[in-house]
Amino acid sequence: MTDTNNQFHYFRLTADDRILWGGYDAIYHAGNGVGPGYDQRPATFERLEAQFVATFPQLAGLRFPYRWGGAIDTTSRFCVTFGQTMGGRVTHALGYTGLGVGASRWAGGVVRDFILRPDSDMLRLELVRSAPFPFPPEPLRSLAVNLVRHELDRADRDAGRRGLLLRTLDALGIGFDS
Repeated sequence: MTDTNNQFHYFRLTADDRILWGGYDAIYHAGNGVGPGYDQRPATFERLEAQFVATFPQLAGLRFPYRWGGAIDTTSRFCVTFGQTMGGRVTHALGYTGLGVGASRWAGGVVRDFILRPDSDMLRLELVRSAPFPFPPEPLRSLAVNLVRHELDRADRDAGRRGLLLRTLDALGIGFDS
């Protein structure tokens, strides 16, 4: 299950009746910083625990013994994008932005069609044919990402009403609603 926020939470019961709860806090590290040093962020874990209790107050006091983090693969469209490189010898699907579980089967079919069925109708879809808008170079990238994160959070707190920046990005084909 998931909520419908821009900065969404996802959750489910595990096979042994524990709760997996995650999402929301997608942090960008300047210069595209990734690696184990960025994977454990106490402020994110504290925020997620507080949001869990706000969502399920009857479960207050529940312990969270396991935590994980890591990089999120994204594009400016916040969804999967496709392509080929090396003269068609490498086909890729990337940029799922936390939405990969539901989209991976469909994306696998698109990748299959790139390789085995080049006349497939799926390869004519705009989402498959078009590339996302590129992210700007640093230091503009850090400023832009953090400004958009702030605006997404503001929209979530305002019943989903998007401000001028998000509406403009949507109109340009950049963002969740593009």
